[in-house]
Amino acid sequence: MEPEKSIALRPRFEVESKNSVTQILEKAKQLKTELKADYQIKIIDEHLYFYFSKEKRKYYSPFLHLELEANEDKTTVKGLFGPEQLLWTLFMFLHFIIAGLFLVFAMMAYTHWSLKQSVVLDVVVMTFMVVFWILLYVIARINREKGVPQMHELEDLMYKVLE
Repeated sequence: MEPEKSIALRPRFEVESKNSVTQILEKAKQLKTELKADYQIKIIDEHLYFYFSKEKRKYYSPFLHLELEANEDKTTVKGLFGPEQLLWTLFMFLHFIIAGLFLVFAMMAYTHWSLKQSVVLDVVVMTFMVVFWILLYVIARINREKGVPQMHELEDLMYKVLE
């Protein structure tokens, strides 16, 4: 996978494994104890979560979520790279605040326009909201680019589990 070429902030992918879901989960349990110093592996039903240990984790460190789906003779693995949940929640909260302020000032601008009052302040605030939204996206892209080497590390760990 090439996350550096993806436009999505949380790249998704899908791979096939010749091993069964049970074999993959057993391999994950084995690696969980072996690699405890470097990685945290959480196993919940047929979902695997790969994190970096507290010592290796940075604010931009990604995590990898794998969903295992059994087929006739193989397993379909659906993966998702993403930032830490706390960071993603903050990021989404800021997006909703910016969108909410944009809508409020858009309604105020329409009201002021219909009352033939000045809309300059409303349009300025709406413009700032668009600039902040673009700035949030650029910051998220920069953080994702910083995390690409760690994404490749997690991808290598995933292939160790799937082999």
